[in-house]
Amino acid sequence: MKEPTAVRELSFGPSINEALRQEMRRDPNVIVMGEDIAGAAGRAHLGFIDAWGGPMRATRGLITEFGPERVIDTPISEMGFVGAAVGAAMTGLRPVVEVMFVDLIGMCYDQIANQAAKMHYMMGGHVKLPMVIRTAYGTRGDKRAYGGGAAAQHSQTLYSVLAHIPGLKVVVPSTAYNAKGLTIAAIRDDGPVVVLEHKFLGLQAKGHVPEEPYVVPIGKADVVRQGTHVTLCAAGRMTHLCLDAAQVLAAEQINAEVIDLLTLNPLDEETILQSVRRTHRLVVVDEDTPVCSMARDIAARVAEKAFDDLDAPIKTVTAADTPVPFSAVLEALYTPRVEQIIAAVREQMG
Repeated sequence: MKEPTAVRELSFGPSINEALRQEMRRDPNVIVMGEDIAGAAGRAHLGFIDAWGGPMRATRGLITEFGPERVIDTPISEMGFVGAAVGAAMTGLRPVVEVMFVDLIGMCYDQIANQAAKMHYMMGGHVKLPMVIRTAYGTRGDKRAYGGGAAAQHSQTLYSVLAHIPGLKVVVPSTAYNAKGLTIAAIRDDGPVVVLEHKFLGLQAKGHVPEEPYVVPIGKADVVRQGTHVTLCAAGRMTHLCLDAAQVLAAEQINAEVIDLLTLNPLDEETILQSVRRTHRLVVVDEDTPVCSMARDIAARVAEKAFDDLDAPIKTVTAADTPVPFSAVLEALYTPRVEQIIAAVREQMG
């Protein structure tokens, strides 16, 4: 990763919290909305304290500093509060909305796909929609995890569903550093941006994070490991699996290049194509299910535009084409694994 030189380290949630806090201090039009984002402090008159802050703890402490007019605990109604955020953005505010799990976008899909993503175009460019939707995704993928993850309705990835929508930008941070930078970039963007945060990145995402505000550009991928024999392409937690696989492959004299996509829409197609033209092989690793996935979209783009540069068929490593199981053992089999990535590369190398 292109990490800064600062010595301070943060994990995933605190880096997003810092991004939100700094942008709310910078711009009084930035507000946050969602379920349980203020926690008990939203009922401070009853003597509770601000101890929750959503599943990532990313909003912890915000209500104490900014108050209930800018940190709004909502009812359990995604349709209602995402719709309210669309209206708020149209009138000049910059709402950051937390939809607790990406699985719940079904409850507010009309507000996202038909309102937020299209309003700028339907109004002839005269209306801006500067809103951010933060949401958690992903499986634990570890058979040692007691009781598995969060089962079929709270463990999906679904970012391909969102990336499919014209007018909607979709970003997937993989480290604390780019989580802060992408969140700030999303808040400052004049259009709707979805930020997908993996629930179980944990310490894998911990790293150097500067105290000052900074932006990681939307629409630009990051080559996080240089290589010559094969390109591994992924987003979010899957980037870390690709780096682990690349380390194993290096012992076999296979030098893998790893691309962290960071943005799924607009996709940095050129960085992927440039890499494939150097390595002549591509493995796309995707935590989503395979049908109509980002993995197959990227494979199709490369096959269309760099077919003559390929020395082996493109491989995709994805989740199983089933609902997410609750069992920890089955969830680990469902989720892409390092050994699957290694096997795909070995097959390509012949």
